[in-house]
Amino acid sequence: MAPSTSEAAAAAPAMNVFERYLTVWVLLCIVAGIALGQALPGIFQAIGRVEIARVNIPVGLLIWVMIIPMLLKIDFSALHQVRQHWKGIGVTLFVNWAVKPFSMALLGWIFIRHVFADALPAAQLDSYVAGLILLAAAPCTAMVFVWSRLTNGHPLFTLTQVALNDTIMVFAFAPIVALLLGLSSITVPWATLLTSVVLYLLVPVCIAQALRKLLLARDQATLDRVLAAVGPWSIGALLGTLVLLFAFQGQAILSQPLVIAMLAVPILLQVLFTSGLAYWLNWRLGESHSVACPSALIGASNFFELAVAAAISLFGFESGAALATVVGVLIEVPVMLMVVRVVNSSRPWYEARARRTGTGPG
Repeated sequence: MAPSTSEAAAAAPAMNVFERYLTVWVLLCIVAGIALGQALPGIFQAIGRVEIARVNIPVGLLIWVMIIPMLLKIDFSALHQVRQHWKGIGVTLFVNWAVKPFSMALLGWIFIRHVFADALPAAQLDSYVAGLILLAAAPCTAMVFVWSRLTNGHPLFTLTQVALNDTIMVFAFAPIVALLLGLSSITVPWATLLTSVVLYLLVPVCIAQALRKLLLARDQATLDRVLAAVGPWSIGALLGTLVLLFAFQGQAILSQPLVIAMLAVPILLQVLFTSGLAYWLNWRLGESHSVACPSALIGASNFFELAVAAAISLFGFESGAALATVVGVLIEVPVMLMVVRVVNSSRPWYEARARRTGTGPG
């Protein structure tokens, strides 16, 4: 008999070499992309022109290869178990959908349009803010399993909140992005935004779930073998997309090398704020540490594959929005490992305070 959902989730592997050193691979892609873009501009310009209805075909294929293996891990049948940890789920949903996108829009307005405005190209300010909003409106889908594992997070809760977030994302991503871009006085074509959601979220979810059902019809071991085999495809496709992006962004980065550091500031503050808020709220509501950790980590991390794809579709390869989403990829692993260390080291405090005040389980 196949393992239960909780057993399958608990068996999720820790970080592999590509995930652990993702920042290194991204840095190498920056160098390779800039070098190739400067040496072979004609080739990359030709790639940029291969599109249908503003969707770049090479990038679209790479995004599918990135996303589908990740979505294969998601078991939407876990949704009925939401009630088992409804307080933790409530915190997750509140932070991910009522706080995170709006606080990022505020941080983008503060840092991009004011603090760093004089040091950034004026023509790209709106685009940078848009990229940050796209990043914040897409909660983590795949890497949260890794972060949860590193904090001894509750595997069933982790799986349930990811399945619920992905379901909500199908319906809420486009309206929230459109609302915040509108509030930021950034014009975005609704048709293109909806096309991005359908192509880069709804269709991959359907394909992944159909494949998952076929594989599970054999047994859990078959699914596990396929997941292990296709896992590296996601990283390879991500790195290929980054090389293309930096080939187009090379000149802008060479002319203003500090732009990446300036874009990283609001992203870093966002991670610290959302993870800290979710962690504290779970403590106040009496949830266990094993629930508080994945609840805090899913909001701090991002589904950056979707954000990158949407930024390219909406604003193009050479846009500040595309660059802003890629900065999220660049700092993802080191920042999230820092958050993991904080929640692990604070576990004695979390549990002792909960017992002493009667706000949590003993």
